[in-house]
Amino acid sequence: MLPIEPPAWARDIVLYQIFPDRFAASDRVPKPGPLEAWDSPPTNEGFKGGDLRGVVEHLDHLTALGITAIYLTPIFQSAANHRYHTYDYFRVDPLLGGDDALRELIDACHARNMRVILDGVFNHVGRGFWPFHHVLENGARSPYREWFHLDAAVVHEGAQLNAYPPAGEPPTGYRGWWNLPALPKLNLANNEVRGHLLDVVEHWLRFGIDGWRLDVPLEIDDPSFWQAVHKRARSINPEAWIVAEIWHDAPEAIIANHFDGQMDYPLTEAILSFAGAGVLDERIVAQHDELARNIHALDAAGFAARLGAIGQRSWASGEPAPANLTLLGSHDTPRLRSMLSDDRAAVRLAYLLLFTLPGAPCVYYGDEVGVGGEMDPGCRAAMPWDRPEAWDRDLFGFVSALVNYRNAHAELREDRLSITSADAGAIGLQRGGILVAINAGAERATVALGWEPSGAADLQVPIATDSGLTSIPVRRLDGRSVVEVPARTGLLIPGPG
Repeated sequence: MLPIEPPAWARDIVLYQIFPDRFAASDRVPKPGPLEAWDSPPTNEGFKGGDLRGVVEHLDHLTALGITAIYLTPIFQSAANHRYHTYDYFRVDPLLGGDDALRELIDACHARNMRVILDGVFNHVGRGFWPFHHVLENGARSPYREWFHLDAAVVHEGAQLNAYPPAGEPPTGYRGWWNLPALPKLNLANNEVRGHLLDVVEHWLRFGIDGWRLDVPLEIDDPSFWQAVHKRARSINPEAWIVAEIWHDAPEAIIANHFDGQMDYPLTEAILSFAGAGVLDERIVAQHDELARNIHALDAAGFAARLGAIGQRSWASGEPAPANLTLLGSHDTPRLRSMLSDDRAAVRLAYLLLFTLPGAPCVYYGDEVGVGGEMDPGCRAAMPWDRPEAWDRDLFGFVSALVNYRNAHAELREDRLSITSADAGAIGLQRGGILVAINAGAERATVALGWEPSGAADLQVPIATDSGLTSIPVRRLDGRSVVEVPARTGLLIPGPG
């Protein structure tokens, strides 16, 4: 059982992940100099100039989609377009509009009943982080020397740090995250460092955010730190949501560290393996090592087995479940559309599963209109606001309909899940009084109902194509009531009553 119950609202939300530099730029945020052209291919170092006031000015788009929370990748001062290289945790980057722009965004979101989640990057900092700069200038004489993992030669012999070695070489004199010179790793055993980061957690919760997504938390091998983060967060906001970026199924880490949930990449991999069977672009999937290990074509039985393994941690246990963030892609993966070879049916089935399985579903900006892209930097392209011809408006309408259907049906926001049948390419997922019938195969297939119909022989059900409503006949097969599902189609079938 989880030591602390996750906030109830976390299972009800639909999130939208925003990479601020690439989402929308506002004329109300002055730019200090030339920027990369908005519609040019994204680069690792270039800045497009998106900002937080631009997000405010496009909240109508999120409202139309049915979004009830936004998750922002890092927004604090940094010299990187992705801002995972922090140099001041207590200031919003001026390129994003500064603290005032975040204040405007939080107020605008809360006025629309949207929550705001920030990215907490507490494992490492950028070379410009002011205590690290102090160490660069003063070496072992700096009072901040214990904030980092310095080599013994620096501490005891006065050796120099080299934070700018030749390309591809590790730093000299200190430990960088994954040996990257640009990312000095913080020493979380130091009480001053811990206190600094706990103050960051408190500061922005008092500012008005609703929770934190924690970057690479298992890179900090100290459960007591994350327990302290959770405790401090809940002392400020008893309903704060603390969700961890963990790429494998890790219920023991959720419990030990007092996280409320994790980014559910195991579910991502299961969904793409089933919905994308036969159309996966293996070259693009292989660009990400973790996905390449776990995304392989699955039939319905294989998908059910994967769901069963994931569900052991919560769905069938009857105990409090993690409030996980579920997703189909992010700034760390190739785009959904590209991984699925631009196959519209597979994309739709993936979305249907995302919005009907347990967890808090998250849409990565642009995916809802069919933006494509390979691994970073390709997956971080600018939102094509000025190119409406590039939008897949049918996909936007489909995703919006699913979001609103989920928002209207509490069964789809609960933790319990049962499988009514799984055969060849078709599976039936019982979610309270709703059957989610998915046929990812190339032939028409039957899916068992989770109840016995009383009365009408036909059901009018939403269908996951442009066809809208259709008449689906119910018939008996091997003593069970089943529905026939067309090839590569999904149905949402409400039960009697």
